[in-house]
Amino acid sequence: MSTVDKQLEDVKATIDEEVPRRISVSDVTYEGPELVIYTRDPKEFAANSDLVRRLASKLRKRITVRPDPDVLAPPAEAEEAIRELIPEEAGVMDLNFHTDTGEVVVQAQKPGVVIGRRGSTLRDITQEVGWTPEVVRTPPIESSTVENVRNFLKQEREDRRDILERVGRQIHREPMSDDEYVRITTLGCCREVGRAAFILSTPDTRILIDCGNKPGANGEKPYLDIPEAFGAGTNGIDAVVLTHAHLDHSALVPLLFEYGYDGPIYCTEPTRDLMGLLTLDYLDTAADDGRTPPYDSEMVREAIKHTIPLEYGDVTDIAPDIKLTLHNAGHILGSSVCHFHVGDGLYNVAFSGDIHYDDTRLFDGAVNDFPRVETLVLESTYGGRNDYQTDQEDSERKLKQIIQNAYDRDGKVLIPTFAVGRSQELMLVLEEAMRNGDIPEMPVHLDGMIWEATAVHTTYPEYLRDGLQDRIFDEDQNPFLADQFNHIDGGDEERQEIADGDSAIILSTSGMLTGGPVMSWLEQLGPDPDSTLTFVDYQAQGTLGNRIQRGVDEAPVGGNGRSETVPLEMTVETVDGFSGHADRQGLENFVKTMNPRPEKILCVHGDESATQDLSSSLYHDQNIRTFAPENLETFRFR
Repeated sequence: MSTVDKQLEDVKATIDEEVPRRISVSDVTYEGPELVIYTRDPKEFAANSDLVRRLASKLRKRITVRPDPDVLAPPAEAEEAIRELIPEEAGVMDLNFHTDTGEVVVQAQKPGVVIGRRGSTLRDITQEVGWTPEVVRTPPIESSTVENVRNFLKQEREDRRDILERVGRQIHREPMSDDEYVRITTLGCCREVGRAAFILSTPDTRILIDCGNKPGANGEKPYLDIPEAFGAGTNGIDAVVLTHAHLDHSALVPLLFEYGYDGPIYCTEPTRDLMGLLTLDYLDTAADDGRTPPYDSEMVREAIKHTIPLEYGDVTDIAPDIKLTLHNAGHILGSSVCHFHVGDGLYNVAFSGDIHYDDTRLFDGAVNDFPRVETLVLESTYGGRNDYQTDQEDSERKLKQIIQNAYDRDGKVLIPTFAVGRSQELMLVLEEAMRNGDIPEMPVHLDGMIWEATAVHTTYPEYLRDGLQDRIFDEDQNPFLADQFNHIDGGDEERQEIADGDSAIILSTSGMLTGGPVMSWLEQLGPDPDSTLTFVDYQAQGTLGNRIQRGVDEAPVGGNGRSETVPLEMTVETVDGFSGHADRQGLENFVKTMNPRPEKILCVHGDESATQDLSSSLYHDQNIRTFAPENLETFRFR
């Protein structure tokens, strides 16, 4: 008998001791980080609301209770009862019954109403029909991404269950080594922006944190071939943790499955969906530019199939000696500060990912309160000594003035921006400004993936600020459904009509002018002195956006085999307060107010001067040991 099987026997014995005799437990197994209990008496479990909580506390495991299939009410009978139990205002759209796990997936416009106060309605459902309800939200704006991901995971339930059982046994295996150490190896993202990738390792476990590309540097990927990663064989990595979905952190996650990786990917649910959206677009953009993509769409599906979504604040076992907790990073939808608790109190490491310290229109600021943190791996995008951004109010005022000036000249305002995060922030600013009369009403055209990314945001309003959540739930007040927003779906013909028409605002991807539909807009509007190109996002070194900011007066716009340039006679402006990254002050405040203060900080994800400036400042001003590592360095902390 394996150690995991023996462990499960012991767990079942403990459960049998705790559970009243009238409740049977037929099987106990691991699925990913969760302990799954099968019972012929699901109604009794539901009636004892504290029982699962008590078991979870005693066993120190996340627990899911599932009914044996032969005790379930028939789906037709169960559906009628469930619809009677759920209040009409919940807006139930669909119910899907899965006999293999005894789960019924309830899709509703208002999941909170389905759940009920402290889960009361969910318990009522199980008590009535035996099925275990799972609730998902019907997006206020239809999202093909969300629908495709949900349908795909539904089709792959059997494979996913096999994956989760295998992962569960891996997580709960016995540690093999008596040694104790914690190491971090840098595979990318050091003294540069992009290709984020780090290995967190112990004698028993290796965790890969992020695996992204480098904007403006095609072909540069993290150092995945070294022995600490995949150079020692495909069994070297136990798990992948994804801080957020931006391509400089996620683009090459599907490539891992080309390397033979077959393990879990931990992230939030919106990060999973956005990773699918952005990586598929990444493949399309590479093909449009005549480049050979590093993987195909099948690998994107494999990555999605291997994701294990976590919610903020949930402490989760991801290895025999590592627990993971995700916290809001304030950067984009679902972005996370990743906290790792290693061993039995041995050591704690937090990876900031990309963070925004202050609240924005979309998100609360990054969480920096933890039980323990000895080492912080901190982004430094705006860590340079002069990287102080204007505050949001001043930035919005400047943007409105730029728009007014272009409108007065009958020109257009072209804003290259990331589909995820900044686009939605700008939509909120523009909707309010027009509603209040601060700028003239005019069309706001959304090009590229912006509309689809916005739809994903409305699927997960619980990740947004409270006031915005309330507005999204009200169809008449949902700011993303304002009349001025137009999703461009007519290609170059529609773009030409807009370029020839009246004043308008265009939000288009990509944010750094590295490809995508913004290149078509540059071709059409670049020679127009009445129009304005406005940068609101970080422009990495080597990108066309960065070169234009530094004064380049023409731009290559060739695509599909063409090689052409257009003169840039349009006005070029930069408004820096909209970035999803904390500026120098925000980074310093994040560390200064962090509880507890870390003993060591690794400054990463910034160019050489930014990482060194921030490292030096934190060392001198806050008396913390700091480092500005290079790629391919390893730090041992115990």
